Amino acid sequence: MVTFQILQTFPAQAADALVSRFLDKVEAGELVPGADAFGTPREDVAVVPALKDGTPIGWVFLTSDFVSTTGYSGKPIHTLVGVDENAVITGVRLVKHSEPIVLIGIPDAKIRAVTEGYAGLDLKTEAEGGGSAHELDIISGATVTIMVIDDSIVRSGIKVARALGLGGLVPQVADSGPQKVIDPDKQEVRDWMSLTGDGSVRRMSLDVAQINEAFAAQGDQRAIARPEAGPDDETFIDLYLTLADVPSIGLSLLGEAEYANLKKRLKEGEHALIVMGRGRYSYKGSGYVRGGIFDRIQLIQDDMSVRFHDRQQNRVGEIAADGAPAFSEMDLFIIPADAGFDPADEFRLQLLVQRAVGAIDKVFLTFDLGYKLPDTYLKTVAPAAGAPGAATTTANVSADDDGVRKLWERIWADRKMDIVILAGAIGVLSLVFFFQMQVTRNERFTFWFRIGFLTFTLVWLGWIENAQLSVVNVLAFFSALTSDFSWNAFLMDPLVFLLWFSVAAALLFWGRGAYCGWLCPFGALQELTNRLAKLCRIPQIEVPWGLHERLWPIKYIIFLGLFGLSLYSLDVAEHYAEVEPFKTAIILKFQRAWPFVLFVVVLLAAGLFIERFYCRYLCPLGAALAIPARLRMFDWLKRYRECGNPCNRCAKECMVQAIHPEGHINPNECLYCLHCQVLYQHDQKCPVCIKKLAKRRRFEVQTGLVKPETEARKAKPVTAE
Repeated sequence: MVTFQILQTFPAQAADALVSRFLDKVEAGELVPGADAFGTPREDVAVVPALKDGTPIGWVFLTSDFVSTTGYSGKPIHTLVGVDENAVITGVRLVKHSEPIVLIGIPDAKIRAVTEGYAGLDLKTEAEGGGSAHELDIISGATVTIMVIDDSIVRSGIKVARALGLGGLVPQVADSGPQKVIDPDKQEVRDWMSLTGDGSVRRMSLDVAQINEAFAAQGDQRAIARPEAGPDDETFIDLYLTLADVPSIGLSLLGEAEYANLKKRLKEGEHALIVMGRGRYSYKGSGYVRGGIFDRIQLIQDDMSVRFHDRQQNRVGEIAADGAPAFSEMDLFIIPADAGFDPADEFRLQLLVQRAVGAIDKVFLTFDLGYKLPDTYLKTVAPAAGAPGAATTTANVSADDDGVRKLWERIWADRKMDIVILAGAIGVLSLVFFFQMQVTRNERFTFWFRIGFLTFTLVWLGWIENAQLSVVNVLAFFSALTSDFSWNAFLMDPLVFLLWFSVAAALLFWGRGAYCGWLCPFGALQELTNRLAKLCRIPQIEVPWGLHERLWPIKYIIFLGLFGLSLYSLDVAEHYAEVEPFKTAIILKFQRAWPFVLFVVVLLAAGLFIERFYCRYLCPLGAALAIPARLRMFDWLKRYRECGNPCNRCAKECMVQAIHPEGHINPNECLYCLHCQVLYQHDQKCPVCIKKLAKRRRFEVQTGLVKPETEARKAKPVTAE
């Protein structure tokens, strides 16, 4: 069969392309060495000439003008690429993205190093190799993001090179002759042996020895030093692939009922794969649920590639074909209509195999499972008049936005258990706040409940789920309000969204303390380490009140500085938001460059002597929450007239010195630990309660309700401050 493909439809006018919006972020010479200016965008292809003394010496384009560049965030990853007349990439700059792992986890220097490494990539070689002729350089922890960037650079580069005829590449045009399509009338039900025998189902089997040999051939000594354990002939992965929407194959493997369900689900132009696997390595992995993208597999056909989102996947319960082996994983993957996939043409499923070589570092290899649908399932038809064949469409904002909406809905559906756990924790905490007087009657229970909740916050919410709020979220929200606001970006992480929703509600009832005192993972880390310090009898420093009240405004100054920077440039503000230690201590779990780790260690060390040191004086997020907390509608914390004069016990025992010497609680500084409410009704620590209890007992003695000698036995020595 003659391979055919229509070149992507490019924006007809330069104004329709996105590339012009980002040219002010880079100098021409950064993308095409020697260039001193950008020229006028072409009207037929979304590219801009790079000029030297007025003469074009290369071309600049934006990846998202040509291919889908959606990553974890559901938003496009915009990358500017320079290419010369020989179809060689001359420069790459990542100019805009919303990837959470890059914003709050991976240093920009690493991302820049990876993208700039594409300079020198020969697109002619990539076109011949189907876009896989180069070695993929992946950053551990940002697998999907880097793979999307890589794919978008290579695929868009090939498209541009073909469109402009660079390096001798020519546009691929549709074959105007007869075309082969799936024959819907062929519906023979077949057994497993016949399906695998004629290539209807294709297989790739890798054992432990083959994987170890492949990593050895790659040459990375870290990977070689950590070979896959087990017998050499043990199955690493046994992977099977086929097209599920071919009637005979679908009926044979899925059964009549499930195949009918698949046909109902498929929209016009969509196709479906069945992927089956067994062995010790999963083709799905575990991270796809969180991000909504399967990072270990992708479909490649000519210059087109498809990376599957979780909304495009359904598990298969069983394989209906007689003689089929047992599989540990069986899934359906929907190929979208706008991908330009041709089921009659050859394609391949690329498997990414990873090997851990450190705490967070990994080395990667790729293996290809090729597939060609046997001709027996095809029929020849004349092309419809005006049909564009396998045309693809330009990635655009509206399509991306629709995809984001569907993605966040699917992410929420797949993370139901996480959502239920967090919602339950927030519900329990809310009940504690509403019934705080009943809860705080028992000092021991209140103490251990708080220790348990803080441990849950640190371990599960922080280190496991990475649900740490940041001042970056606040700045991004204000930035979105003044530009293209959309809830979609904020809905991509259900736990973070739930936390912000609970924070918004809590600000009206209890102020910032509901989050800062109970739901902040780094705050929990500070308090728990300070508890351990007290057990080790590390002396605690009480900051003099006059100095203390002059230090706490520092965090407001830091926040206002970051907010002012965000009005100028959100990117600059995000850079300086490194004053927050959350990224290092919680998101990356201290696996970061030593200056960042040292900064966190210093803060935690200070917190061993001054409880919640960072929360008190430096946290810009706490300051950001304290400002709207002034609007709270209720004052739940109870006080006596005697608080502050003569008694100062609550003020002395407040862990963040949020109680003024005169007894007034500063709601902007209060972390709502409820310790003052324990003291408020403690009949052995609160002088007011002691006096009330003594007065009641005297009354009981005077009225004969109890005998004096009985009361004397009950009396215990107490001290009051």
